[in-house]
Amino acid sequence: MIGDIIETKQCQLKDPMDLFHSGQVVKICAPMVRYSKLAFRTLVRKYSCDLCYTPMIVAADFVRSAKARDSEFTTNKVGDHPLIVQFAAKEAQILCDAARIVCPFADGIDLNCGCPQRWAMAEGYGACLINKPELVRDMVRHVRNQIDNPRFSVSIKIRIHEDLKRTVDLCQKAEATGVSWITVHGRSVEERHQPVHYDAIKIIKQSMSIPIVANGDIKNLKDAENVHHLTGADGIMVARGLLANPAMFAGYEETPLKCIQDWVDIALEHGTPFTCFHHHLMYMMERITSKQEKKVFNVLSSTSAVLDYLNNHYGV
Repeated sequence: MIGDIIETKQCQLKDPMDLFHSGQVVKICAPMVRYSKLAFRTLVRKYSCDLCYTPMIVAADFVRSAKARDSEFTTNKVGDHPLIVQFAAKEAQILCDAARIVCPFADGIDLNCGCPQRWAMAEGYGACLINKPELVRDMVRHVRNQIDNPRFSVSIKIRIHEDLKRTVDLCQKAEATGVSWITVHGRSVEERHQPVHYDAIKIIKQSMSIPIVANGDIKNLKDAENVHHLTGADGIMVARGLLANPAMFAGYEETPLKCIQDWVDIALEHGTPFTCFHHHLMYMMERITSKQEKKVFNVLSSTSAVLDYLNNHYGV
């Protein structure tokens, strides 16, 4: 990261809020553990993705450890903007310190108030914060007060309560403190694969004057358009849908071969570790390969074997 960061000093930072004022629905790549790193962000930006998040980073580790900073946050000055760094945090000053470190190289930070994983909840991170609106308000306020750049965004990503009034209250408190926008994953902490409550996102949107981003079960561009119409959301955030088809925001129904070629080129250029390189291809090719092909492709164990397979079967 340090090498990249030194290069980035001159990068052209952007104001993400300009996207929300453009009149278009903002197309967003979600924070995904292991996956929404620089190489993948570079790929989806080629296919009409407007705004990208880093994977969630634990702010305390990031502040304390240079090793964590090097492994968790990489960007470049070429085109990795606008970029939002998502942090897991439970103390206002720690979040501020983390924000200050990334401020010269990113366009905003996002506080994770939605991760339902047990380890995160046990540590006081993620979705347990939706039950602590005063703490969320305090963290947002501290970052707002300590980061000088008024164009630097501070957003939060949440899940909903069973009692939606509590969610609206949380959002209004965050808005009053100066949060830039709120991303709403339309499920409660307990819900995993149940249908997304788009009606809840609509109610939250109608209760707020800041932008609201809808998240949950959006698999293609048609889904994105439908969710926008159902909720009135200003932005649409996608996770698994983009893993399966990084070109979905550009209107492709399935991953085009050109996108697979682009991923190979970008991943090799970035020195992407083999496991990550291979996993992304497995996701991208899920819909375009037969069961038999998957059996062969998914057990390949080297970059050269993958490249040979793609060349022999798809001319990539």
